[in-house]
Amino acid sequence: MSRHCQLTGAEPGFGNAVSHSHRRTSRRFDPNIQRKRYWLPGEGCHVRLTLSARAVRTVDAIGVEAAVARIRARGVKV
Repeated sequence: MSRHCQLTGAEPGFGNAVSHSHRRTSRRFDPNIQRKRYWLPGEGCHVRLTLSARAVRTVDAIGVEAAVARIRARGVKV
């Protein structure tokens, strides 16, 4: 599963892990990606979205119809 949020566009960030002795090694900061299934009443079907935890709260606030409209406006197929 790609570590990419369909709604917010969140993707991995890159940086360094710094040890106690201050040696640096590369690491990834992955977003908290979840797969959620929502019912779209306007279309009469379920959609499965790959969302970050922050985007799940956004969908709860604005509604699934508005969230899917935003995702489609970004050019992502739902």
